[in-house]
Amino acid sequence: MEILRVEGLTKTYGSGDTLVKALDDVSFSVEKGEFVSIIGPSGSGKSTLLHILGGVDKPTSGKVFIDGTDLHSLSEDKLAIFRRRHIGLVYQFYNLVPVLNVAENIALPHLLDGRETDEERLDSVIEYLGLTDRRMNLPNQLSGGQQQRVSIGRALYNHPAILLADEPTGNLDRKMGEQIIQLLKDSNRQQMQTLILITHDEGLAMQADRVIGIVDGKIVRNEAVRKI
Repeated sequence: MEILRVEGLTKTYGSGDTLVKALDDVSFSVEKGEFVSIIGPSGSGKSTLLHILGGVDKPTSGKVFIDGTDLHSLSEDKLAIFRRRHIGLVYQFYNLVPVLNVAENIALPHLLDGRETDEERLDSVIEYLGLTDRRMNLPNQLSGGQQQRVSIGRALYNHPAILLADEPTGNLDRKMGEQIIQLLKDSNRQQMQTLILITHDEGLAMQADRVIGIVDGKIVRNEAVRKI
């Protein structure tokens, strides 16, 4: 079943002689439970694409459908609600709230939504992340890898339709980066969590079900790596 469809996505900055096309007529789709990596060099448009898929930036033209919803037809308020409830975002820099502990950072989407914390779900996510003994710690009391686990937990907490990860290992050493990628892969394969991973690392990209390559804002590669 299709969970994401991108149609003719274009993003431009500036005008006239200063016009820059970050994305140029990008179209593709992703099936529910699929793990797709998007690879490209610095400046290729891959992070711009992820920000548009995540609803944190708007396209110049084109459409993004997530679970049947036309993302950028929503009002700002409805888009913010949809993003909290249906899209999980994991960045290279963890974006944790420094005055909130591990449990509070993970539950933040529900708190922002004015909903009560699902304690059973929260306990399950914290245990899954291997952070039970760190539950009450603040971000500055955690290692980089532990902070990234918290950011993944926050993204997974709402059972999002899609999880978007932008260079999630870029701020970690090799060993910790491998652990984070394994955690994302486990979430994808054990919980059928749809995952889109932005990376410049070919070896990392090849661990996905499918690789989409972007150069100068255009898709130049879209190939299956393994059968799902």
